[in-house]
Amino acid sequence: MRKSRPKKRILLPDPKFNDVLVSRFVNNLMERGKKNLAYNIFYDAIEIVSGKTKEEGLEVFKKALANVTPSVEVRSRRIGGATFQIPSEIRPERKMTIGIKHLINYSRKRNEKGMSAKLAGEIVAAFREEGAAFKKKEDTHRMAEANKAFSHFRF
Repeated sequence: MRKSRPKKRILLPDPKFNDVLVSRFVNNLMERGKKNLAYNIFYDAIEIVSGKTKEEGLEVFKKALANVTPSVEVRSRRIGGATFQIPSEIRPERKMTIGIKHLINYSRKRNEKGMSAKLAGEIVAAFREEGAAFKKKEDTHRMAEANKAFSHFRF
């Protein structure tokens, strides 16, 4: 028998925007426990984004995150000696986590100076529905569409 599920931890909202989503993003952005540095990187990136887009930085960030968040994913399932990629819907919390992680990972791979500039560039690209994180979402959806024939194997 499986153990009971752990309780969900309640996140405190961030100090500047008073938003829980920002705290969650910063927690994923943070490395080696340096949360203050992660907050500074995020806030600088939001300022750069508002300068580039001439819109509210936090709203652009939320729209960009919604643009890179996938709604379906493929999971491997072994049936009768063959491995099938089975498309399945994603839980809302996992959707957000995947979106956040893609945005952070692809911003780290960009060729700009400083993490805040990289993050700002990826947020603006995702807002305009371009960039590596958005392409990853499109690829995931395309793969799920291609393997739609195996959806009856869903578990």
